[in-house]
Amino acid sequence: MTPHPHDSPAPRPGRLGQRAGRWQATARAAGLLGADGVPRPTVFAEMSALAASTGALNLGQGFPDVDGPESVKRAAADAIAAGVNQYPPGPGTPELRRAVADHQRRHYGLDVDPDTEVLVTTGATEAVAAALLALTEPGDEVLTLEPFYDSYAAVIALAGARHTTAPLVAGPDGFRLDADALRAAVTDRTRVILLNTPHNPTGAVLTPAELAVVAEVAERHDCLVVTDEVYEHLTYDDARHVPFATLPGAAGRTLTVSSAGKTFSFTGWKIGWVTGPAPLVDAVRAVKQFLTYVSGAPFQPAVAHALALETTDGPDAGWVRGLAESLAARRDLLAAGLTGAGFAVARPQGTYFVVADAAALLSGPLAGSGIRDAAGLCRALPGLAGVVGVPVSAFTRPGSAADETLRTAVRFTFVKQEAVLEEAVRRLARLGA
Repeated sequence: MTPHPHDSPAPRPGRLGQRAGRWQATARAAGLLGADGVPRPTVFAEMSALAASTGALNLGQGFPDVDGPESVKRAAADAIAAGVNQYPPGPGTPELRRAVADHQRRHYGLDVDPDTEVLVTTGATEAVAAALLALTEPGDEVLTLEPFYDSYAAVIALAGARHTTAPLVAGPDGFRLDADALRAAVTDRTRVILLNTPHNPTGAVLTPAELAVVAEVAERHDCLVVTDEVYEHLTYDDARHVPFATLPGAAGRTLTVSSAGKTFSFTGWKIGWVTGPAPLVDAVRAVKQFLTYVSGAPFQPAVAHALALETTDGPDAGWVRGLAESLAARRDLLAAGLTGAGFAVARPQGTYFVVADAAALLSGPLAGSGIRDAAGLCRALPGLAGVVGVPVSAFTRPGSAADETLRTAVRFTFVKQEAVLEEAVRRLARLGA
């Protein structure tokens, strides 16, 4: 039988892997490519699946188990009912762009033009990805703090850039920037410094002095700075979020990224934004329009409403402040329970997360278990204590100094209802028994 001209032979073993393209570098950078060349699920997917299959409490993935303000949900529902269901404008709805600009002015004194210096994105993750794809070329260096949010490594690889890092170091006051290491890590090949503050996974909130070091090296080496500030309103105790763009001379080289997901507990809506100088925002828009194009039409007016809540007298006016106060109490509850279970806790100043070192547990009560590091402990935790966490090694580069220092560290989230955390603490107590 003569083959049809459109028929293609079945791919030979290995053929797809040999010609697969940049996905391999991307998966490898995120630690998701096995030795056999087959991509693995993320550790977050693995741990969430483990929680679901065992009935363990999932303190691994950072998403709230309670929705955000009722009036914001109603605004989204009203928008759907009113027919706001087609493509929104490419840069985002004017209403939301004005709300973002007003927010930046009200909180930080930053004067951004809603028409030229604000771009709405599909969450902060797309904003960061579009910025790096727009502003870097193969061979450029992009520096992040380490540990780092896992998508950073992936998108740096996707852009063909080289990922460099400077460590955050655990101490009595939580994690702090190693200023000398940062100065040594930034070179004339560094095109972008990608900051995340408040910082996931460590909970560090960079101080003005630490940010000044970043500004110093960025100016010396003429780097652009992209700042991921999605936890900007979730800081605790005396910690205060200072946007990098507010530092003297920094605004002209800075793209600031944030979103509604963390601030208002609507992580599934995926409404983010980037602000900064018009030429840089234009560059990001040029890439972003060929990624998602646009998204979230009925959610955009709802997020505009959310950003203006604090300026009203309505029942949700103090919602964000109340969330931060509640999270501080939940942080203390979980941190105390982890300490009681035998972990050494680095007290977070912000975000949803606490990093807890299990070294004493692994060399003490669990010494006979055969568990050597946090990755092994997290896979065993559902059976040992009915709780799931994520190893901090998921946020480090294999073989780096930070990877070695944090090999026994676990990230837990406290953005769960108090009753869930109380039960988690009760279960974790079994570890030290």
